[in-house]
Amino acid sequence: MSLHAVRPWRHIERRKSRQIHVGPVAVGGDAPISVQTMTNTVTTDIRGTIEQVQRAAEAGADIVRISIPDEASSRALKEIVAESPVPIVADIHFHYKRGIEAAEAGAACLRINPGNIGDEKRVREVIAAARDHGCSMRIGVNAGSLEKHLLDKYGEPCPEAMVESALDHIRILEDNDFFEFKISVKASDVFLAAAAYQGIAEATDAPIHLGITEAGGFVSGTIKSAVGLGNLLWSGIGDTIRVSLSADPVEEVKVGFEILKSLGLRHRGVNIISCPSCARQGFDVISTVAELEKRLEHIKTPMSLSIIGCVVNGPGEALMTDVGFTGGGAGHGMVYLAGKQDHRIANEEMIERIVAEVEKKAAEIDAARAASEAEAAE
Repeated sequence: MSLHAVRPWRHIERRKSRQIHVGPVAVGGDAPISVQTMTNTVTTDIRGTIEQVQRAAEAGADIVRISIPDEASSRALKEIVAESPVPIVADIHFHYKRGIEAAEAGAACLRINPGNIGDEKRVREVIAAARDHGCSMRIGVNAGSLEKHLLDKYGEPCPEAMVESALDHIRILEDNDFFEFKISVKASDVFLAAAAYQGIAEATDAPIHLGITEAGGFVSGTIKSAVGLGNLLWSGIGDTIRVSLSADPVEEVKVGFEILKSLGLRHRGVNIISCPSCARQGFDVISTVAELEKRLEHIKTPMSLSIIGCVVNGPGEALMTDVGFTGGGAGHGMVYLAGKQDHRIANEEMIERIVAEVEKKAAEIDAARAASEAEAAE
């Protein structure tokens, strides 16, 4: 039985959008919400950029964006695309020819910014290159780089100006019979971004790329992104997301997945439910969780783990998780499997035992899924 059937308050009705593709990754329609990040290496550092793309992909990134600021970067892109395990989006600003070169180099998608890409003639040339080379496109409106005529009209960046910018460029693409595009209307201000996204969601059926741009450092940027993106995703808006942090791109991917996991929109890896700890804790919860996060990074199978310091909430949380540990007394605690008490262990054995139980459960889940898929294919 679906969890939504018994817990309807968990249901999110996603906005109906048309579906496009970024390489093999479907975006929009009924496709899973994809997670993106962007490299922060110098693109002409081919080996360093490829290594960062690979680390992001290993962390779960479905799509990676790379900045193409000059012709040398366009040349480097061809080698990067050839070794990338995920589709590459070429980020284009100011120089429309970089978009044409990126399409020729094998980019799966071209991101153009209406505020700085140039006049309609140049946009049409980029559209032609995208069509010729099987690229999709993203219209990336940003509050910090709106067109001058819109700033003159509205006086400042506002939701109406951002939506108008997006619709103007949607018109150009559609007038040229190009529909393989998605749209974003990003701002660093959470309120402005949310209002702009709500406006564009009502105005078009194009897939929407969500982001709070220039959100800040790891802590502040994570919070702003969780508030802004969480609000929009909860209301059903968003087909692909990028969390913009002044941090390692791998951290962006992790935060993006955690936001989606918290809303039940995407599942990957171990979801650890843990208490903040207090004087009742039967073991050092904080250091234990930190160690388990590192030790379980290799698990990609969606599953849940509860690590609770005492019996106030521990047994109740363990009822809802695949594996659990609740602190007790005299240096021991209780291991729960599939919501039921299984055995007691000493605190010093806990981390190794929990890792082993999680790995075992992940293998069981994977085997059951493979058997189900094989049966369905017969």
